[in-house]
Amino acid sequence: MRFSHSDTELVQQPIGYWSWAAHKAVVTHIRTGLAAHGLSQPQWWILAQVARSEAPLTGAEVVAVLEGYLDVGSSPLIADLRTLRTRGLLTTTPPEAEPDEALLAAPLALTEAGAETFAACAALQTRMRAEIHEGIGDEEYLRTLKVLQRMIHNTGGQAWHH
Repeated sequence: MRFSHSDTELVQQPIGYWSWAAHKAVVTHIRTGLAAHGLSQPQWWILAQVARSEAPLTGAEVVAVLEGYLDVGSSPLIADLRTLRTRGLLTTTPPEAEPDEALLAAPLALTEAGAETFAACAALQTRMRAEIHEGIGDEEYLRTLKVLQRMIHNTGGQAWHH
């Protein structure tokens, strides 16, 4: 890979620009892949939370975990819960839980179609992660994340990912 600048010049480049450019490139790549399976990124997050949980989660529990991701907030996630249920990828127990209050209070489960979509997108995520990380070893990746977390800390910011 050819870098944009010499090392001497690169060290003077603004982190705000390069972190934004990385975010834009990576998130666009991920969202494009998921869109081919008819999912938005938040919808994928919901399916993944439900599929990977050891115990059934309620809609409220899923929203509480995810609402801080990329500043998505709770209202769009509730709409995505509704959409996933309407599309037959997610169900509630009991299945007749219709209003948002019931959707948030009821345990969630993947339907057969939801489990198939989750499996296909989980495989896709594995492939995309490999593409994104090509030529980047675990040590380099770990160092990058620690540097970014230090910068967040240094500026008084907060970040968390489960």
